[in-house]
Amino acid sequence: MGSSNGYDAERKGGHIGKKIILGGVSVMLVVAVVVAVVTVAHRHKSSDGLPGENGNNGGISTSVKAVSTICAPTDHRESCENVLNEAVKSNGGNTDPKELVKAAFHAAIEEVKSVFNLSIGLGKKESDPMTKMALSDCEDLMQSAIQELQASFSAVGDKELHTLSDRVDDIKNWLSAVLSYQQACMDGVPHPEVKSAISNGMINATQLTSNALAIVSEISAIMSTFNIPLNFNSNKRRLLENDGRLHDMDEKGFPTWLSTADRKLLAYKDTQKLRPNVVVAQDGRGNYRTINDALKNIPKSRSGRYIIYVKAGIYREQVLIDNDMENIFMYGDGPRRTVVTASKNFVDGTPTYQTATFAAEGNGFICKSMGFRNTAGPEKHQAVALRVKSDMSAFYNCRMDAYQDTLYVQTHRQFYRNCIISGTVDFIFGDSAVVIQNSKLIVRKPMDNQQNIVTAQGRTDKREPTGIVIHNCRIVPETRLFNTRFTTKTYLGRPWKEYSRTIIMESTIADFIQPDGYMPWDGDFALKTLYYAEYANRGPGARTTRRVRWPGVKVISRREALQYTVGSFINGKYWLRSTGAPYMLGLRA
Repeated sequence: MGSSNGYDAERKGGHIGKKIILGGVSVMLVVAVVVAVVTVAHRHKSSDGLPGENGNNGGISTSVKAVSTICAPTDHRESCENVLNEAVKSNGGNTDPKELVKAAFHAAIEEVKSVFNLSIGLGKKESDPMTKMALSDCEDLMQSAIQELQASFSAVGDKELHTLSDRVDDIKNWLSAVLSYQQACMDGVPHPEVKSAISNGMINATQLTSNALAIVSEISAIMSTFNIPLNFNSNKRRLLENDGRLHDMDEKGFPTWLSTADRKLLAYKDTQKLRPNVVVAQDGRGNYRTINDALKNIPKSRSGRYIIYVKAGIYREQVLIDNDMENIFMYGDGPRRTVVTASKNFVDGTPTYQTATFAAEGNGFICKSMGFRNTAGPEKHQAVALRVKSDMSAFYNCRMDAYQDTLYVQTHRQFYRNCIISGTVDFIFGDSAVVIQNSKLIVRKPMDNQQNIVTAQGRTDKREPTGIVIHNCRIVPETRLFNTRFTTKTYLGRPWKEYSRTIIMESTIADFIQPDGYMPWDGDFALKTLYYAEYANRGPGARTTRRVRWPGVKVISRREALQYTVGSFINGKYWLRSTGAPYMLGLRA
């Protein structure tokens, strides 16, 4: 791999859009809560006896009290209070909830637009191909971020505030994605002056997103201050869709929005019994010869799961399941028989984000029995085989092969089961909430001057519910690495971002892993804030007595490990049933 700075910049190059939009969503979340608080304040005295709308004892006004309370848990309190106070001031002191929402919403949107327009303007002037592509990635991702922010705003804008308790997990998931996109935007631009301009323009959006995440994380305590109880013990789980609506789960664990046909489909264990909507076959014995042709012809008006069967063959194409392609189920004839392959890479001039051979963005993507390769080789550095940002996505019996940056678990909730993932440098990286279960992680032979690192997790905020969880897996060297496995150093992870979090539990770790387990990213960066945990692992590489002594590196208890199981960490008990993939909700023992 090249220098850590160059690699870091490129890896994040495609997250731009979503982050900026989440800044707007963050404000929307703040505003929505403020509206509820202000509404209550207009009708009642505050909990500490401050007068309501018609009182005037010279104390802090109801609106100021509300703003102060809402912003209390944030890390960027000044920016939080400035936005909300300015909304009140610009309306002549009017604290009418509707006007406050409109004003705050307008301020957030304008901030997002300014950054979005900045990236467009810089892109038009830019002549450097790499910088121009990075700015283009930012624009696309900001569009996605806007959509997620709008969905978040709809979710928190419900008149019945108590329903927010059903949505906290979803909103935190979306806000975390926005933070990731914002960071990627800033890091992805290689030109120093352009990077500085983007970073300066992004400050407010990033702070507002972080503030929103803090507020949502502490929403129960905030509401209790205003004597508004929130019930977080609902008997029926409800899933939040992109349209901001809530959907109940039925008695069998399927989302109610699934049709009867979909439920029968997902109950099948044998793909031979499936009836695909279209068949892709290179020999012409299907509806299309390429996967991209099949995707281009997905009906615009459809409902339920759309099934694509990809017959055995080597498909030499870059594939994108875009944001609009939701609830796609794609399956092949096996991870070595149905293979999608390409060789885009950073060294030859492609930003990391765009090197992915296969990318899944549309929510609810399910994939079974397929292989994904990037054949650029170790000398080409960043070269992604599979990039995933699809929320509630699942991969079963799949294979991802590359060298550096093989699997980009970009954002949102993801699950991998019975898969094979191979690579060298940071070959599982990203900022999603992901559980990789019952899979084999194969460390390959890198270039002579390289070290192997299995994970590089990118959490930037301590409240993000993200992390890489490796559960009941095997971490082993490939045959070509075996003879030099002790001289070619291999580590379990290193901190890509300040709050990097990786958990390895109930897994078998071979003897080639360095005894200290983890390596720094750059000096002492993140060593005091990262979280690297191990639980009940086995094998010679699982010995923890010689692990690095950083504060966040620890062997955790069973009770703590339960927080990172499928059922708890990615809320798998509420959505994995609908994927048809096998899964283990808790620990093995």
